[in-house]
Amino acid sequence: MAVTREAGFATMDAAADFMGPGAILTPVFQPEILDMVKRRGMLGQRIKDVPATGQPSRYFEQTRIVTGVFQDPRTLVYTPTGDPTRRERYVTIKAIYASIGFNLFDVETTRQQGQFAMLVAKDVEDSVQGTLRTSDLGLWNGNDTSLIIPTSMEYVGGLTQINRTATIASTARIIDGLKAEIAVMVANTQFTVRPTAVYVNPILGDLIDAEERLNQRQIPTTVLNTVTGGLLVQALATQAGHIPLIPDAFLLNGSTGGSATESGKTDYKAVILSEELVESHYITTPVPRVFQLGLEGGLATRYAVVYFNAPVFKGKADATTNQGVVEGNQTSYAHSVVTVVR
Repeated sequence: MAVTREAGFATMDAAADFMGPGAILTPVFQPEILDMVKRRGMLGQRIKDVPATGQPSRYFEQTRIVTGVFQDPRTLVYTPTGDPTRRERYVTIKAIYASIGFNLFDVETTRQQGQFAMLVAKDVEDSVQGTLRTSDLGLWNGNDTSLIIPTSMEYVGGLTQINRTATIASTARIIDGLKAEIAVMVANTQFTVRPTAVYVNPILGDLIDAEERLNQRQIPTTVLNTVTGGLLVQALATQAGHIPLIPDAFLLNGSTGGSATESGKTDYKAVILSEELVESHYITTPVPRVFQLGLEGGLATRYAVVYFNAPVFKGKADATTNQGVVEGNQTSYAHSVVTVVR
């Protein structure tokens, strides 16, 4: 149907696609709406949900135990060998809010037409998924810089929380560099480090695959059962066992020409995680909640989606410093952000 304006009046014509002897064809749409909008990231589906202890949410981390010293078995002498050390850790809970409103007239007209009757339920559910999408983006890229004293409304993203870093130069093999970094992490004699996954942007994942094909090497695969429907991914044979190489589009790439290490190159991020130490501390429920608000004067129905939580990448320790004293002194040992230059 075409809508035109003539002399200040709106006119409608061509409501039918075709009119002829014995036939009037009017527009009809399929009842399903093509919806390929991305909703969830991979880390958000695998992260561990735990109730927050309050605001901020607190926990302790053991950074040192009492160790022994060798002595003459016939002349044992009491010798102080240090005390066990436990440090306080904090994470400030954040809020994500979404809202959507429905005009009474539009909703009832749609229902009377008998088409798209599911739209209200779909839009409310999509608002929940959109809230989780915002959370999943923030898990990696949140721009807050302090778990203790917030500098923004967003999360402290994983790329900020994890301060252990490594770089794979443009002339080095990616897989060899990742395996070497995992080996160094596992070789830690102070902490038990067992990485369980390497997260990469799909573009970096493709570069890894291309490199292995060029070297005529076959990468083993594994299934991520924690992801809805399961997902077949490649795996790396490392000193920590076979570790899945998980593509996550929300782990954003650097910009071309913006490499901090090599001019004209791109910095890609690969994040090695000990996933059991990655937690989402939540208030009330581990998923967003939907509230129906009171009707407006125009009888419009309003819904609000609220999500209280914050991620924490545990495994940052310094035996002599509390997190609340000098947060930057805490050194990541359980995770690592690897910059791949290509």
